[in-house]
Amino acid sequence: MAATVRYAEVEAGGQLPLLTVLVTREQLVRYAGASGDFNPIHWNERFAREVGLPNVIAHGMFTMASAIRAVTDWVGDPGAVLEYKARFTNPVVVPDDGRGAELQVSGKVAAKLDDEARTVRVDLTVTSAGQKVLGVTRAVVRLA
Repeated sequence: MAATVRYAEVEAGGQLPLLTVLVTREQLVRYAGASGDFNPIHWNERFAREVGLPNVIAHGMFTMASAIRAVTDWVGDPGAVLEYKARFTNPVVVPDDGRGAELQVSGKVAAKLDDEARTVRVDLTVTSAGQKVLGVTRAVVRLA
């Protein structure tokens, strides 16, 4: 699959569509199975509270993977992402209330990097419950 966003049509400051991801306890259990990360802070509320957390929290890598979807959905090709980094700032707290937590991801084209390679840097803002959960979240993307 090739990127569908054209480099010539993108400008620095351009906004990506807002992405909202619902994070449920069921997703955390499935992610634990897929990743092998069965740390009880991700599924056992009693344990999470005993170690000082407000409740069960999402895996950091699950949060990162959910956030990059804003870029892959926008560009149309996960393979167009050349680099991706983020700093964990706050956990995504996932209550056992039948709904879960919402992760809001907004993004903008921060800069056009290389005209020949057709690469741009996309900066993301990732929040949950009004708190930034990832900081310095950036991706380098090759466009069509």
